[in-house]
Amino acid sequence: MRLLLDTHIWLWSHLEPERLARRVASALVAPGNEIWVSPISIWELLLLVEKGRVVVDGDPLEWIEAAWLRAPTYEAAINREVAQRSRSVRVPYQDPADRFLAATAEVFDLTLVTGDERLLRGKGYRTLANR
Repeated sequence: MRLLLDTHIWLWSHLEPERLARRVASALVAPGNEIWVSPISIWELLLLVEKGRVVVDGDPLEWIEAAWLRAPTYEAAINREVAQRSRSVRVPYQDPADRFLAATAEVFDLTLVTGDERLLRGKGYRTLANR
């Protein structure tokens, strides 16, 4: 499976793995599965650190690089098609970051791993629920 991690799943996998459902934790380490992260998640992490809602050890930019090296990760680039699809993706609300993640899953044929019920109710992309 090719798994696109929602921001909170990516963070939990590094900071609070006990918050991951058993099947999500297993999927993240299963041989043959690919882990994908969007630059949107990096942007969200930096915003959360700036607001004091997430704490990482040391410099956030260095933490990101270390996290990238700890777990083999592919970057799901934001391209023209993702940007265009973000406006038509079928999610029941307008959060821009979530719309980009859903559009990325749709465009790159990835399974979006999330615990966000709103994203789980979206249409046109596959999900793996953190439940």
